[in-house]
Amino acid sequence: MAGPVHYEIYVRKTAAAGWTLLMAHENRKHAIETAEEVLRDKQAVSVKVTKETLDPASMEFSSVSVLRLGAPDPVRKAAKTDTASLGPLCRAPADLYTVHARERLGHVLEDWLRRQGATAFELLHSPVLAERLDASGVEVQHAIQKIAVPEAQSSGQDLHSLIRTYQKLSDEAVERVVKAGRRGDFADPAKTPLVRIAEGLQGVPDRAFRMGGTIAAALNGARGARGARERLGILMGLADQAPLEGPLRAMVMVPIEQILCEMLAARWNLPDLFGPALDQGSILAAVVRMVAPDEVAAIVAHDPRLMVLVPPVEGPAAKLGERLAAGDFPLVASALAKMVLRELMSQRRLRPGDPEGEINILRALAMSLTATAGRLLTLEEVQHAFIERSRLLVTADFVGAYVKDCTTVLAEVERLVRLSDNVTGGASKRAAARWLEACVSSLRFETEMRAPGQAPTQKLLALRRVQRAVESAGLTGKDAEKTLEVLGMLGLKIAEETRLLAQISKAPVPVGQRLTILLKLAVGDAAPLGPITEKAKAEALRLLRSPEGREVLQGQPDVLQSLVPLMRQVGLTL
Repeated sequence: MAGPVHYEIYVRKTAAAGWTLLMAHENRKHAIETAEEVLRDKQAVSVKVTKETLDPASMEFSSVSVLRLGAPDPVRKAAKTDTASLGPLCRAPADLYTVHARERLGHVLEDWLRRQGATAFELLHSPVLAERLDASGVEVQHAIQKIAVPEAQSSGQDLHSLIRTYQKLSDEAVERVVKAGRRGDFADPAKTPLVRIAEGLQGVPDRAFRMGGTIAAALNGARGARGARERLGILMGLADQAPLEGPLRAMVMVPIEQILCEMLAARWNLPDLFGPALDQGSILAAVVRMVAPDEVAAIVAHDPRLMVLVPPVEGPAAKLGERLAAGDFPLVASALAKMVLRELMSQRRLRPGDPEGEINILRALAMSLTATAGRLLTLEEVQHAFIERSRLLVTADFVGAYVKDCTTVLAEVERLVRLSDNVTGGASKRAAARWLEACVSSLRFETEMRAPGQAPTQKLLALRRVQRAVESAGLTGKDAEKTLEVLGMLGLKIAEETRLLAQISKAPVPVGQRLTILLKLAVGDAAPLGPITEKAKAEALRLLRSPEGREVLQGQPDVLQSLVPLMRQVGLTL
């Protein structure tokens, strides 16, 4: 920050968080207004502004607090625990097969399941996996403790009693699966057609359990397919063998869909499905393309540049995409769409180390998800996800990384304008406008633009280009207005220093050319809107009223005809 004094704005996002630097500014009033606006927009629970003064002797800054706003840290009362014994959440092996129980198992056994390349559904239906987990011992104990400890704390139950109960439940669940395997309840689709297996299970009370074990056996037999791509290929092959309609088809497709939901919900499986070289943003784009192939294909055909951003979907993932497009596995399609939204609203960077690439992939995702709105997601859900993601794009860390490699301040301004155009939501737009206004108002930007070397007309044209970009970015509020005003004033300074208007008026060229240049400056085609456009208009009017100007108006109708549109734009009439 240039100058011996500047003001720094700090925020606390939550009551328990520490202070983080939001931005610095040379203007005290602007810094205070920005802090008040951040608090008003509920982007932080507390804000403060400090005055930083540089000591020329020691070259160190001394800090003085100027403003501090926000509620004090809340005093939280300890929650009263219910000491009544409610009993364990799961009491019988059948309780472990519910959706919520499987999600909990997938969480507490995440590392083990990842090493095995399996899902919680398969664990509950595969004798091979059940015996393998039971033999590990330590894994089971750790999983039981992860469940029993928080449950005991929240319900007031005895911890050791809960651990014994869940240990017994674990033994019973393993015994059930192993006994079913020994009895031959789980058929082998490689030996018996899946249609015949389904027909043989009609009317059997535990047919859902047996069919689930049959599907799990195809994935976790002696061959032990562990790669996500290979496992997905097996599941798609089983889906091809399913009966064509009726309850028998549902008997086969439901367990396949449950395994698919759990397998695709695990983040570590996605790189194997779509390509290990892809980053998180490209994987999300590939997921959207798989879930909505027709919509994405139409967008890519309309904008071929997206072909570089949205990776192709091939192999088993493409087959799954065809089934999703045909209406199969609706829960999978919905779960994948929700997963994409969760990732967009998370704190994870989509392209770490590449802020420019992150903005590009976000544009591609925005176009793709908007095209699918109404079928998988509502438009409001998509908009909310990108509003949340936009908050991450205007943080100090991201903005600093985004403009880090800019060689000139003008390039930095242009990048900030592009950032402003790509964020959505009122709070993010205003934050982007503050970054842009701070950069445009800085001394180094003015110094660079007023430095000799480049022609003044080129400088004015660059300022007008920035102005147009700011206007099209949809920025509103006093920061956006201040940015446009500063650009206009800077254009005037450049013109006055170089005596540009006088040089144009006295240039040794035909008067028609001089009038054309002045009128283009006046309408904002070649200069930023502001004081310079008014001065250019006045200079053009003076030249029109001069003897040589009247000569053009009276004796050169073709030149006059070319000037009429520009004259009308600036409000000059003949």
